[in-house]
Amino acid sequence: MKLRRRDLLKTGAGLASASAWPSAAFPAQGARSYPYLGRTAGYADFAVIPRGSTITRVESWTQGPYGFVRLTTNDGREGWGQMSVYEPDISAMVLHRQVAPHVLGSDPALIDDLVDRVIDANMKFPWSYVCRALCGVDTAIWDLYGKVKGQPVCALLGGKAGSFPVYGSSMRRDITPEAEGARLARLRDEKGFTAFKVRLGTPTGHDGDASPGRSEKVIPAARKAVGASVRLMGDANSCYTPPKAIEIGRRLEDQGYFWYEEPCPYWELEWSAEVVAALKIPVSGGEQDNDLAQWRRMIRMKAVDILQPDLCYVGGITRAWRVAKMGQDAGLLVEPHSANLSLATLFSLHLMAAIRNAGPFAEFSIEDDVNAGEKLYGPALTVADGKVRIPDGPGWGVTINRGWLEKASYQKSEKAAR
Repeated sequence: MKLRRRDLLKTGAGLASASAWPSAAFPAQGARSYPYLGRTAGYADFAVIPRGSTITRVESWTQGPYGFVRLTTNDGREGWGQMSVYEPDISAMVLHRQVAPHVLGSDPALIDDLVDRVIDANMKFPWSYVCRALCGVDTAIWDLYGKVKGQPVCALLGGKAGSFPVYGSSMRRDITPEAEGARLARLRDEKGFTAFKVRLGTPTGHDGDASPGRSEKVIPAARKAVGASVRLMGDANSCYTPPKAIEIGRRLEDQGYFWYEEPCPYWELEWSAEVVAALKIPVSGGEQDNDLAQWRRMIRMKAVDILQPDLCYVGGITRAWRVAKMGQDAGLLVEPHSANLSLATLFSLHLMAAIRNAGPFAEFSIEDDVNAGEKLYGPALTVADGKVRIPDGPGWGVTINRGWLEKASYQKSEKAAR
């Protein structure tokens, strides 16, 4: 006898299973649409430069935690981008083996089609290193666009270069609460920061802490040090189960913190949604996520209040733009993750200057400056009066340090001559 789905749903188990899902997870059939790979209703594919050129060369340079990419077209134009930080040698291998074959010969004007084709072609490899490598291609194309048009990337997206507020982002858990508060107060006075983020718990810490009671101490210590007028945020880096996350969240609320970042393991969306429902403080998250369908689910189930795509993890400007559009439709702010001062922070600043639902400030690390002395690129990003000036030159508005490139590992993929 053939078992039909409607027969199965008549059983108690089937009905119990179906009733467990929130009704919002299944929109009415007449209202449904199926936009592809994170496109929102009415999304328009980018058309920045005229069609007709083709990408003929993809090059990469990797050294330490950083990797840069250069694209060249058949008419000699070029653009520079960056792969995601950390393990760039692996990202470069993926770039040349699994991304470049789908990029070479493509028209850079059709960037939406190009990034989608790379994802489609790598359906067996979702999605981390593919997106980390794809970011190098995507950001290089946007740099090329800017050079063709003679404009900064933010202007191509509808914004403008200028000074943008930033918050000082601490990366340290090996510092006492008192010492953390003291350095935040010093940076407030020296650089004019009006907001900071401190670290809580320990990454994927199973309710643990970097040292006994540190999180409970650093929350009030930072507030006492910087005063009531400075905005503060706390980042748990996927540390907590919901009960502990809610306990820490209420401590943040008591001290007037602005947001609570990634309280639960980021893949446990239901846990995060439980925390969102229990707290008044906005919960932020998404830095690790690169699946655009997962972003849609995250928004729909109210697992976060503030969206934090990392442009390098998600695959570049084009895919981060789609996340921002999803957030705009849902009435949510976007605060990209950019926890180091490579080009990742520059990418985030250009995006923030253009999107309608940008949060009040961009992330800016207060740890050792990896670009000190313009080691990676110039001009360097600097903070004055709590703001960073976005370069107004074409594309990203910066030049990669040739000395750094000369010491890096080099690879090249080219379109075969016909």
